[in-house]
Amino acid sequence: MNRTPITNLAEVEATARAAHAGQTDKAGRPYAEHLRAVAEGVRLRGGDDEQIAAAWLHDAVEDDRLSPAWLEEAALTRRTKDIVLAVTKRSGEEPEEYAARILATPGALLVKEADLAHNADPARLAVLDDATRARLTAKYARMRVLLGLDAGL
Repeated sequence: MNRTPITNLAEVEATARAAHAGQTDKAGRPYAEHLRAVAEGVRLRGGDDEQIAAAWLHDAVEDDRLSPAWLEEAALTRRTKDIVLAVTKRSGEEPEEYAARILATPGALLVKEADLAHNADPARLAVLDDATRARLTAKYARMRVLLGLDAGL
């Protein structure tokens, strides 16, 4: 299928890093580390440039770092935009609805799989308090089941 050219990945990365500047993850690490890890996870799983671009941007709309209007106007392919929107958790959304949208969007499952793999990395979880670690571990495991991913990370 012929698609419009994607904004180059370096530009997408720079946009994502700028959007998340100053943001940290639950362990206090720069959020850009998570974005880089997810983008690399997508690449290592055989993802294409559209999926890698979506990986860089996967939390930007959800975290209110970039607006849905920005995404719609961005020089990205429709597929990349659709993947970002699919993996954007909506307020009050049930996990089953979220998983169904990911599964219904071509290319989104690979991005979410890489996201879950990094989120559930034992080294990342180890620095959290016991209650938070247990809550997140259960949350990520449940999402993997809903998405039909194997138990291994």
